[in-house]
Amino acid sequence: MGFNPFSEKGTPLSKQTKTWSDLNVNPYDHYTVEPYTRTRCILMNGIEVEASFFYHNFHRHTSNQEIRQELAQIRRIEQQEQKMINWLIPSHQSTLELTIAYEQLAVDLTAAMAKSEPDPYVKAALDFGLLEDFDHLYRYANLLSLTDELKAEAIVKDLTEITPGRPTVLEHVHPIDTVRNHYNREKASAITKLHVETIIAAEQQTMNFYMTVGNRFENKIGRSLYQEIAQIEEQHVTHYGSLSDPGASWLEMAVLHEYNECYMYWSCMQSETNQSVKGIWEQCLENEISHLHKVSDLMKKYENTDPSEKFPSAFPEPLVLSPAKDYVREIISSQMHFTGDQTRFVPMKQAESKERFENYQDQVNMGLYIASQKVVQNAIDAHGQDYRVETEGENPVSIAQRRNKVPNRKSLTEFCLNQ
Repeated sequence: MGFNPFSEKGTPLSKQTKTWSDLNVNPYDHYTVEPYTRTRCILMNGIEVEASFFYHNFHRHTSNQEIRQELAQIRRIEQQEQKMINWLIPSHQSTLELTIAYEQLAVDLTAAMAKSEPDPYVKAALDFGLLEDFDHLYRYANLLSLTDELKAEAIVKDLTEITPGRPTVLEHVHPIDTVRNHYNREKASAITKLHVETIIAAEQQTMNFYMTVGNRFENKIGRSLYQEIAQIEEQHVTHYGSLSDPGASWLEMAVLHEYNECYMYWSCMQSETNQSVKGIWEQCLENEISHLHKVSDLMKKYENTDPSEKFPSAFPEPLVLSPAKDYVREIISSQMHFTGDQTRFVPMKQAESKERFENYQDQVNMGLYIASQKVVQNAIDAHGQDYRVETEGENPVSIAQRRNKVPNRKSLTEFCLNQ
């Protein structure tokens, strides 16, 4: 029998408050941690940050005092969970090293969801974002090769390749070309809703992270690269956030948030190899089951709806992080030349937004250099070639195969327009 959080008891809310020493957990060992343990910690921190932001916004948009008080209790525990999970990340891990892990998570999480997503449009949205985050990993890895003896392969191991995706310089599009169609909450499958909830939380966390740490880098090219990629993360949060059905009530959204938290902690438990970290996933799952019951009771009381009837009798298959090299290569070879065209993802030559795209590109890419291009050129100048980890052979796209010269924006655009 599968796992149904509506049928589980969970830990009573009154017993969930932890002491300061409980929250100040021992961080994982930076040198020996399994990469997907590291990325799961990043992911679940993002899930909890999203929960906190959501409940603060819900609190500000209701005058019902009972609901406000119940949300305050849930939100306090969500905040404790976030601190406990975020404190698993060791302080001696540099910002750039952690950034490499953030982008490894973005690649393998997005690929895992895209491979199992039943909605063709949501899958297309995931594939589109995947290629951009994949390229970010490549750019940051080249920055690391210039600033640290540690190489990105020591962080990602042999789980995730590092090679160009859709070039970051071409990812910058006019804002209206980042707004997508939303799913229909009455017709969408549970797994589609969970995928959208999860990717919003993950990309929002990355956006927030770069907004906060980007100006802390020690040299100008690093600061510039964080600034440029942070703008793409803003695009991604718009891109993924617009997939969610805005017609849901606040309580309906709260139930989905809690159901997704239960699903994600349960999923993390299935593949976690670090027993100490796995124990935290188990604790948090028990807490989230009670949170789910609490918001479900509020929905029954105030909307006369039993939310358990809107979900399957058991969780879908767990969302497990694993290598997705073949899948990523398939999407690179078939979609590297795609662009956003209002709600569509199309080959650049078919886009009705070509003029708008070119005008926006000219605006943002003016100046002495483009950081995402310059950082790779600097790596070539320093080492004779760019930094890559290509375990499955050379890049599947011809223009991205040369390692001793960075293709400029004009040649990249022309290449995409001819595909």
